[in-house]
Amino acid sequence: MNDRVQKAKSLFEQGYNCSQSVFVAYSDLHNIDEKTALKLATSFGGGFAGTRNICGAVSAMAMVAGLRTGTTIPNDKEGKANNYAYVNSLIEKFKNEFGSILCKHLIGLEESTTPVRIKECSEYISYCAQLLENKE
Repeated sequence: MNDRVQKAKSLFEQGYNCSQSVFVAYSDLHNIDEKTALKLATSFGGGFAGTRNICGAVSAMAMVAGLRTGTTIPNDKEGKANNYAYVNSLIEKFKNEFGSILCKHLIGLEESTTPVRIKECSEYISYCAQLLENKE
């Protein structure tokens, strides 16, 4: 298992939420210190602040993608389109693997219209980190 994937799993095992675990595993590559990264990612855990909406690991994956391919230029339609395409490709891979990106479906709190592979959050964290690793 890759070091960053293992770091994400280890952070989760230490008690950090799903979003923090994925985001912090990659934050150093973008010159974000761990304390800042932990604070920034906190609100996305539990499916966006505990609401069980978009999986926190998926949100963190999108944040890392933004650090990699995001734009800082106003009205940069091409830059935004490139970033959106990258994030959408990551989301599609996740959905193809697990059936949903919604926390409530992934952890079995609510049924989904598509088959969902209910796993422990650590599996979703590992998968998101691995998707990011494959794009390195």
